[in-house]
Amino acid sequence: MTTYRPTAWLGLLTLVVMFGSAFLLTKIALNDMPPLTVVTWRIVVAALTLWCIVLYQRKAISELLPYWKIFLLLALTGNCLPFFLIAWGQQYVDSGLAGILMAMMPLVTIILAHFFVVNERITLNKAIGFGLGFIGILILMRPDIGAEKVTDWAVLIAMLSILCGAVSYAANSVIAHQLPKISLSLISLGVLSFSSIIIMSIWLFLYGLDGFDSIVKSSDMAIYSVIILGVFPTGLATIVYFSVIRRAGAAFLSQINYLIPLWAVMIGVWFGGEQLSWSALVALLVILCGIAIAQRGSRAA
Repeated sequence: MTTYRPTAWLGLLTLVVMFGSAFLLTKIALNDMPPLTVVTWRIVVAALTLWCIVLYQRKAISELLPYWKIFLLLALTGNCLPFFLIAWGQQYVDSGLAGILMAMMPLVTIILAHFFVVNERITLNKAIGFGLGFIGILILMRPDIGAEKVTDWAVLIAMLSILCGAVSYAANSVIAHQLPKISLSLISLGVLSFSSIIIMSIWLFLYGLDGFDSIVKSSDMAIYSVIILGVFPTGLATIVYFSVIRRAGAAFLSQINYLIPLWAVMIGVWFGGEQLSWSALVALLVILCGIAIAQRGSRAA
């Protein structure tokens, strides 16, 4: 049995806390800011954080230039699109439910990897795992399907939006197989820089200078939440993520797929005052079982 160093476990738990807490922080920020504003400044703060790190390390920024196309794709599929889809959905869905929905990401990755990644074929375990995950999502959505209330349909659409964010993340993980062999902090900087340019351009086009006034009028809690989102789950977490992969491997890191939804649920209940239904708990259990079966007997993508 492989023995992992304490630093690997520390990195794993750090990622669980940062990624899992992002849902509640987003929910808090959405109380005073529209989704696009939350996403825009989350990415901008993250990019500034990475610029500070790279300048301190005195890395050669010119190394990024040949890889701008893949950075652009990673920026769209890993930051701009999923961040907005999830934030928009969280206007109507609790942070714990968002965390459960995002647990589908590794299962969707299995399907995409079958078509786009060499030696990542669908196996019986993977097919069963994906099927269980799909059943879990149906269990989670079932109370809102067919409901007559407009608010219930809004919740259903919000869930689908978050699921689309999970699909975008899955596509991002497949594209990430083509990452160049350069410094991880430089890779993170390249992706976040492209992300900030894209999302800031859209934000300025839609809100103009009036958008800054809305930020100033937001509560301190919302502003602090966006800053924390940018520095930790978006900026620093990227470096920790790749560091854990280099130290312990992707198979070890795959355990994060079980822990993030659990942490998102717990922190939503404990600190966000959210209530979780029995159907949500059953859905979480079914999805996690699907992930376990899909990963059993196969290497982590």
